[in-house]
Amino acid sequence: MNRIRKGDDVIVVAGKDKGKRGSVLSVLADGRLVVSDVNMVKRHTKPNPNKGVTGGIIEKEMPIDQSNIMLFNPQTDKADRVGFRILGDGRKVRYFKSTDEVVDV
Repeated sequence: MNRIRKGDDVIVVAGKDKGKRGSVLSVLADGRLVVSDVNMVKRHTKPNPNKGVTGGIIEKEMPIDQSNIMLFNPQTDKADRVGFRILGDGRKVRYFKSTDEVVDV
């Protein structure tokens, strides 16, 4: 079970985009994440009329390492560490370490 999943609100804690907030768009197999409006780069693309792609300079998100990201806790409005807990009914859930609040219900 991953600490950060697709759709989570996260904050960047290290790197050039430190302090930025966004939601996880995808999780890659090598432990990197694509986060909306974080780690933006400019790519020069050639036009391809067969695929309907116009050429030019496009800005897109690139993957960022999972170690540079922390889950956003809406109660404290800060980044928070995540732990795992097994509930009484046998489900394994994530919880915020500072507030002891369950992340996924």
